[in-house]
Amino acid sequence: MKTILLIEDNEVIRENTAEILELTGYEVHTAENGKIGVEKALKVKPDLVICDIMMPVLDGYGVLHIFNKNPQLTGIPFIFLTAKSERSDFRKGMELGADDYLMKPFEESELLSAVEGRLNRFQTLRADYDLQQNGLDEFMNDAARRVGTLQNLPDDRKVHVIRKKQYLYTEGDTPTKLFFLQTGRIKTVRTNSDGKELITGLYHPGEFFGYFALLNGTDYTDSAITLDDSELVLIPETDFRQLMDTNPDVSRQFISLLAGRMAERESQLIGMAYSSLRRRVADTLLRLHEQQPDPLIQLSRDDLAAVIGTATESLIRILSEFKQDGLIEMDSSGSFRVVEPNKLRRANW
Repeated sequence: MKTILLIEDNEVIRENTAEILELTGYEVHTAENGKIGVEKALKVKPDLVICDIMMPVLDGYGVLHIFNKNPQLTGIPFIFLTAKSERSDFRKGMELGADDYLMKPFEESELLSAVEGRLNRFQTLRADYDLQQNGLDEFMNDAARRVGTLQNLPDDRKVHVIRKKQYLYTEGDTPTKLFFLQTGRIKTVRTNSDGKELITGLYHPGEFFGYFALLNGTDYTDSAITLDDSELVLIPETDFRQLMDTNPDVSRQFISLLAGRMAERESQLIGMAYSSLRRRVADTLLRLHEQQPDPLIQLSRDDLAAVIGTATESLIRILSEFKQDGLIEMDSSGSFRVVEPNKLRRANW
């Protein structure tokens, strides 16, 4: 059972929200202000936090700041509740590291959708190891200790610097290693007979990739390309397989990763088959907004079109419409951010 900490000073909203979550099957702890909320978080280590912004004693921004600075709390998914709609408040929260917003008053379906989305996203190795810092060493050291036969594994993790727009592997290659992304971004793409690309995955710091083919024992069905100058750790296939074969905990973690990525691909394909183009663009923007650590989405229009499976010209037209509607913002470099995630999520296109 997943544990949720709800920090809200309004007693009616706090009790009603807690009741909805409990009826859905979550274990809910509540707090009436930020200070009590932080104290409870340190005791129960929740799987997710829902926190009001405007509160006495310690406001939501202060709570999130403490979470970011405290090693026991950092990395816990964090959703803000707010009745304020100024864009500066959205930006401030995102800059501090908030994962999502819910605008009061909200519908029950909005609440549950936001909670499920954040929990599903964080059901990866990050739940136990901070892979963006020294968590890879911790993970591999712990795995090696449990297996007991890979004493040399922690000593053989050289960081490889790969320049932007370089191929790490291509369709049809035989996998020989597991990849861990330390800095930068990676895209995986599949190309059809006409040379048209479909982006099958986007990976950010702290994520493994290349494990589909390793787990399945097949050649790669897509290609991996660096979007930025990137730093990677390469784990030999033999070490990875030995960990998987002898350590149930490691196997479960990677099966969870695989299941999450497969669910994303299934959702992507269903959307391409049945959803309108505006709905597909909105869903993709929301997914990128939720998944990546930086609220600024830095993807070329061609790459974003390849994620959605549409022509670049059609994508640009819809992005312009979203901008005019105040749903997204764009800067001079062409990057953009989602500023009204709830409206994008609720829109019936």
